[in-house]
Amino acid sequence: MPDDEPLSTEGAALLAAGRALDAVEVLRHAVATGEPSAPDLLVRAYLDSGSWHAAAEWLAPLVEQGHVRFAGRLGVALVRTGDRERAEDTLRLAVASGEIAAANDLAIQLRDQDRLGEALQVLARAAEAGDGQAPANLVALHLEDGDVPVASIAAETYVDESRPDTVLALADVRAAQARFDEAAVLYRRAGALGALRAHTAYGQFLLAGYGDVDGAERQFAEAVRHREPGWAYTMGRFLIDVGRTDEARGYLREGVDSGDPDAARALAELDGDPADD
Repeated sequence: MPDDEPLSTEGAALLAAGRALDAVEVLRHAVATGEPSAPDLLVRAYLDSGSWHAAAEWLAPLVEQGHVRFAGRLGVALVRTGDRERAEDTLRLAVASGEIAAANDLAIQLRDQDRLGEALQVLARAAEAGDGQAPANLVALHLEDGDVPVASIAAETYVDESRPDTVLALADVRAAQARFDEAAVLYRRAGALGALRAHTAYGQFLLAGYGDVDGAERQFAEAVRHREPGWAYTMGRFLIDVGRTDEARGYLREGVDSGDPDAARALAELDGDPADD
């Protein structure tokens, strides 16, 4: 960060420390004073803190004014506010403007509207264009659809250790094929390579494939340490399932604070059960 952007530097440090809400106020001042790095950092602060409506309200005029580099992030915010029609249009704008990574969010949006065929086409095009996340998401959607043979073909086509999430996708396929020993090796390799959700996926595999509660907890603890997507909900849900509800609440509250709807639902379920009191 340049030395002449003190507020942006402070905001970036708060983001790195996981204090996104605190970063928002600092970065709003940074934007007001014209620090060049501030707009992108403020968007990140809004999204990291789950301030979806604030993010959408701030980003929409920028995109309307032609700043299409914000379109993908606006689309994400609109999805989370429930404005699906605008979200789809905005994500398509992002993809058309060269933001290939937005195809992943667009595909999820289409999948959630039961438009799986369109979602698969979007991901296939993004994978062919070289997006790093699209191949893994393509495999995941085929698995969700129950088409393990096609998922296997896609996973074997795109597996590449320079893109660790493709190794994780192949591990998921091998698990679905009940080739557990191969899957375990691939999950560990994906973790070593730094795949985005490697420890979360390996922990879930250990539970489902082997009933290994202790091994799963170790992996979920690693997911927490690496701040993998959904880490708070993952650990909270696990702790609920093993009967450690007091510990679960702390994790779920962290997930709620970061805007995770799964964590919010799990916490509401937990607090609504008198047996847990």
